[in-house]
Amino acid sequence: MDHHNASSQSKALYSSLYGEALTKSLLYFEAQRSGKLPPNQRVSWRGDSALRDGSDAHIDLTGGYYDAGDNMKFGFPLAFTTTMLAWSSVEMASQLKAREEHENVLAALKWATDYLIKAHPEPNVLYGQVGDANSDHACWMRPEDMTTPRPSYRIDAQHPGADLAGETSAAMAAASLAFEPFNVAYAKTLIDHARDLFEFGKDHPGVYQSSIPNAAGFYPSSGYEDELLWAAAWLHRATGDQTYLDYLTQASGSGGARFVFAWDDKFLGAQVLVSKLVFEGKVKNEGKIAEYKSMAEQFICNCAQKGFNNVKKTPGGLLWFLPWDNLQYTTTASFVLATYAKYLEVSQASVQCPNGVLQASDLLELARAQVDYILGSNPKSMSYMVGLGTNYPKRPHHRGASIVSIKKDAKPMACNEGFQAWYNNPNPNPNVLVGAIVGGPDENDAYDDERSDFQHGEPDTVTVAPMVGVLAAIA
Repeated sequence: MDHHNASSQSKALYSSLYGEALTKSLLYFEAQRSGKLPPNQRVSWRGDSALRDGSDAHIDLTGGYYDAGDNMKFGFPLAFTTTMLAWSSVEMASQLKAREEHENVLAALKWATDYLIKAHPEPNVLYGQVGDANSDHACWMRPEDMTTPRPSYRIDAQHPGADLAGETSAAMAAASLAFEPFNVAYAKTLIDHARDLFEFGKDHPGVYQSSIPNAAGFYPSSGYEDELLWAAAWLHRATGDQTYLDYLTQASGSGGARFVFAWDDKFLGAQVLVSKLVFEGKVKNEGKIAEYKSMAEQFICNCAQKGFNNVKKTPGGLLWFLPWDNLQYTTTASFVLATYAKYLEVSQASVQCPNGVLQASDLLELARAQVDYILGSNPKSMSYMVGLGTNYPKRPHHRGASIVSIKKDAKPMACNEGFQAWYNNPNPNPNVLVGAIVGGPDENDAYDDERSDFQHGEPDTVTVAPMVGVLAAIA
């Protein structure tokens, strides 16, 4: 069989696999739902949960998503998940429609934004967490059985958190673009929230964990400048309002060359959105604007192994950033590559790297190679997306999936009982957490599939949201 033929056959094989993975990634969000489940819920092993969230503050904070393998609602990574789902929806709308998944993306997005709207009851008040992280992590319980305390934590003018406000603003602004063609009133509500939250963040600097110390051990923020730039970039894209562009051009820094794009570092996202304006001829490629674009391209060159400071790769070819939950960085990097490829193609431009030139097709191929690795083209021939193929993680670190469904056994299970009966159980999880992406292999492509290995075996929403867009782009 000649090589060309083999590669076109494998492309056809993978194209159907990409479509299947896209469908499954959206099922994962249904498995993560908190609150009262809707009648069209497809993931049937889950039930209603956390129906009193917000009651301590006399406010309805039901809904939203559980963060990862726990039963926490952490507003900071939840907002980033929302922004990336919205970006996937906006950037890849035509591909999502072609695959008949666009409505499912909007449903996944609305489950998040409905919650974020509730969490922002006044211009300078934002609820940023529900659940006490320490007691939640000390129990192994189904969300439907939860007896751990569910305090509500907030930021306000006296207890600021510009990063949390900024990221939630970005999420609302990006989501408004996703909903605008279908629901103008809802899109306008989102923009109003986004504008208020941006002002709140801008006027009240500080990192949110100084106001919500319970989050500090789990999702501490390293600064708030990136979230405000990211929010300004999304607000500008959604409104065309010059004041947001001015904020970007007058900022003290562009963020410089970034090493990751993730829940705590949005500089690259802002850099890519500014670059889009250059490609569209809406701004001149000079001064601060040129700096943003140059920094975005440095990251891309490093991913493509043509830069001054290339991203490490595992022997099997996976872009490898950091030892904890590496795939969250691989999926965001792949999203940036697929999105930038689109911008290059439309403007017939290329990226000049220190060690070569990159065309749109090169970036898309690189994103595709990363997706192929995640979906099974790796030294272990394992899909790191749960429920895809036959060889996938059977014991992801996830409370709900690892305990018998409440639909099969309604007997409540106490905090410690879950550890004894289920966490330490060597058998595969009784519920398949379809569409979840685990933390992934180590830097040598090794993966053990142990429930206790949350460094590599815990899936989270921030990893899957960008993957939705990447899968749509290449499917």
